[in-house]
Amino acid sequence: MVSVMVNEGKGRLFRRKDDKYLIYIPKDLAEDSMFPFRGASSVSVKVKFKLGETKLVIEKLEEEEIE
Repeated sequence: MVSVMVNEGKGRLFRRKDDKYLIYIPKDLAEDSMFPFRGASSVSVKVKFKLGETKLVIEKLEEEEIE
């Protein structure tokens, strides 16, 4: 069996009926051994962007930052 590293994929940003947003991350990307968010079914993250850019940065929150 050949293992292929996946560090990029096409996802989607959804707006739910309750006005919350969800980001879909492809299964192959999220299950790659190098994917940075591992080990839990839910992970607290910080999402940020810079004005004028169409890029999001998603970082895992450390325990002391969650509240």
